[in-house]
Amino acid sequence: MSDSEALRRAQAVRHFNRFYTQHIGVLHEHLAKSEFSLTEVRVLHELFRGRAQTASVLGRALGLDSGYLSRLLTSFERRNLITRRPSELDARQSLIALTELGHAAYGPLDTAAIEEVSAVLDGLTTLSQERLISAMQVIERLLGGKPRHELVTLRQPRAGECGWLVQRQAQWFAAEFGWDRSFEGLLARIVADYTLRNDPVREMCWVAEQDGMVVGSVCVVAVSTTVAGMRLLWVEPDVQRLGIGTQLVSECVRFAKRAGYTTLTLTTASMLGEPRRLCERAGFRLAGTTAERRFGKDLTIERWELNL
Repeated sequence: MSDSEALRRAQAVRHFNRFYTQHIGVLHEHLAKSEFSLTEVRVLHELFRGRAQTASVLGRALGLDSGYLSRLLTSFERRNLITRRPSELDARQSLIALTELGHAAYGPLDTAAIEEVSAVLDGLTTLSQERLISAMQVIERLLGGKPRHELVTLRQPRAGECGWLVQRQAQWFAAEFGWDRSFEGLLARIVADYTLRNDPVREMCWVAEQDGMVVGSVCVVAVSTTVAGMRLLWVEPDVQRLGIGTQLVSECVRFAKRAGYTTLTLTTASMLGEPRRLCERAGFRLAGTTAERRFGKDLTIERWELNL
C-alpha cells in the first residue's frame, strides 16, 4: 500500500472519529442534568446488566485505570449504590453488585439513553436502521481484537443477501488477489441460476449468521443427477479457523446425502488455502488439477470430490 493510500485511510478514520465523538456527545447531553458522569454511568451499566463482578474485571471490561476505578467505587459505596462481598474463588477480591438504591438510580438513566437512541433511529427508515446496525457490528468485529466465538446459526438467505455475498466476495478477491470482474460475473450467474431454478429438494443455500451478522455462506447445486457441487463457499477472513467453514461444509454433505447425490464436488484455486483445508478435513480427495486463465490471472484450478 502506497504512502498516499495509507494517509487517505488514516484521514478517513480520523474524520469518522470526529463525527462519532460529536454525535455521541449530543446523545449524552442528558448526563449533564444528572449527578453521574459518563464514566460513572458506564460502570453502573456494567453492573446493572450482569452478575456481581470484581473491580479488576470491571476495569478490563471498561478500560479504566485501577486507581481511578477504585476511587469511583468507593464513592458509590459511600452513597449506598453498591455492595461488596468477598469472592469465594479469591478472598483477595471482592464481588461488587448494585444495591436496590443503585438499581433505582440507574433505571432512569438507562431509560433516557434508550429514548434518545430511539429518537435518532426513528429518523431513519427500517432498512437504513438495519444498515446502520450492521455497519456498527462490522466496526466492533474488526476492531475488537479477539476471535469471535459466539454461536453461529445456519439459515436460508434473506432478500438481498445473495446479492451482498456476490458483492462481498468480488470485492475481497479483487483486493486480495487482483481478480477481475469476470469473477463477479461467475458469482452472479451462480446466484441467478440457483434462485431461478428454485429447487429446494435438490439445491440449497445457507448463510452463517453470528451475532446478527452474515459471516459465511455456501450453496449446493446440481451438476448432474448424481453429482452436486458446492458453490459460494465463503467465511469472513477475520472469523476463519473458528469452525464456521467446517459447519457449512458438514451441512452441505448432509443435504447432498439426503438429496440422493453420490458425489459432492468443489472447484477452487490452489492459492486458496482455506477451501483446501476444509475439503481435506471433511474427507474430500483431490481429483485433479489444471492450469487455466481465469479472472485475469493464471491459476491452478483444483477439483475436490467426496464420495457420499
